Amino acid sequence: MTLPNRRRVWTLISLIIVVPAGFASKLLTPRDSWIRDHGAGAMYEIFWILAAFFVWPTERAAKRIALWVLSITCCLEVLQLWHPPFLERIRATFLGATLIGTTFDWWDFPPYFLGS
Repeated sequence: MTLPNRRRVWTLISLIIVVPAGFASKLLTPRDSWIRDHGAGAMYEIFWILAAFFVWPTERAAKRIALWVLSITCCLEVLQLWHPPFLERIRATFLGATLIGTTFDWWDFPPYFLGS
């Protein structure tokens, strides 16, 4: 097995572990839990980094991927300060709230950096 294929296999295994863990941190923890409110952000970062690394499995790309994911996630967090009707409709769905978030919070940034 070539190195890129081996990396893809390990990345896929990691994704299979991270996805349920991320959903569990959002769905199975108490509503007022730090893990639910902020800690799941680290899992969100890890998911997107792994997903992109699956497509571009090179060591050189890994650093760029992490920086891009962190940058995009921070922009999405700031975007949560904006509440136009079309974004509110998206955020009203579970998938929309999961992907782009609903409420801006400064405490979301440390887990983003930790996950990246």
